[in-house]
This record gives sequence, C-alpha cells and structure tokens, in this order.
Amino acid sequence: MPAYGFLVEFEAREGKEKDVAEFLVDAKTLVDAEPGTLAWFAFQTGPTSFRIFDAFETEEDRETHLHGKVREGIIHRLDELFRSTPAITPVDLLASKLPG
Repeated sequence: MPAYGFLVEFEAREGKEKDVAEFLVDAKTLVDAEPGTLAWFAFQTGPTSFRIFDAFETEEDRETHLHGKVREGIIHRLDELFRSTPAITPVDLLASKLPG
C-alpha cells in the first residue's frame, strides 16, 4: 500500500487554462518513467484551478519525484502558466485502493 503522497495545488494565469491542461496531459509521460510513482492524477477543480495528487510506497520515492522532471517543467514555465508557485503539500496516506 502506498504510504506517502503529495497534493499539489495551483492556479493558471488568466487565458492560460488550456495550456496548463495540456502541460498536465503531457506531464503524464514524464511520470510514466518514474517507477516509484505508484499513482498520479492531474485534474481541474475550477475554471483556473488545477491539482495533482500522487502516491508512493517510500519516502525516498516521494523525494525523487519531488525533484523530478514534472517539477522542473513547472518551474521552467512558472511565469508563463501559473499565477504563483504551486502549493506542494506532503501527505501520509491512511488507506488506498489501487488496481492489482
């Protein structure tokens, strides 16, 4: 069972909502290359509000992901796409249901 996760919250700049959605869809390819990332979800909660939730078996896997390619992409495009630096909240998972 995954024991660790992140909840990432961010807001798109006005007029950049579609670009943020495309960025997140494209980011899945980067996450697919991370064997320690057991689950990864990118979603939209409002017109300009986006979130990522991901889960990991170990704290080391969580830290590896934190410093990985998706974060590099967010930082690289921060001023272009996002209103501010995303809020990254580490979470400890209490229960989960995953396939397999």
